Amino acid sequence: MTRTFGTPPSPDEFEAIARTALARLPEQFAAHIGDVVMSVEEFADEATLADMGIEDPFMLSGLFEGVAMTEHSIEMSGQMPNRVRLFRQPILDEWIAEGEDLEHLVAHVVIHEIGHHFGLSDDDMHALEDMAD
Repeated sequence: MTRTFGTPPSPDEFEAIARTALARLPEQFAAHIGDVVMSVEEFADEATLADMGIEDPFMLSGLFEGVAMTEHSIEMSGQMPNRVRLFRQPILDEWIAEGEDLEHLVAHVVIHEIGHHFGLSDDDMHALEDMAD
């Protein structure tokens, strides 16, 4: 399903789009994301925005929270699982403003945030996105 413009998806439909993007990751990455929790929220909360120094909630479309795999150590225990938070309204705003394919835009945000789980650079994330297309 490709949406370049039309009725915005419901929160449930949006989450389904995000989960589809996650499922399309290459197996060598997908095998290592089972413990990552993904959530869809309308906007980042005020505390998150303040922590990041962001005033406009439309400026944050996704966020990785946790410790990158490259930073894990045997001494780390009792930590919350890594989490990817997607912010629906900022993504929809960009979709409408840019006229991009919605599934591609959501996949881009998902891949970028999952990339932080692996400790990847922005260049690495662009290559991963190309492999998922």
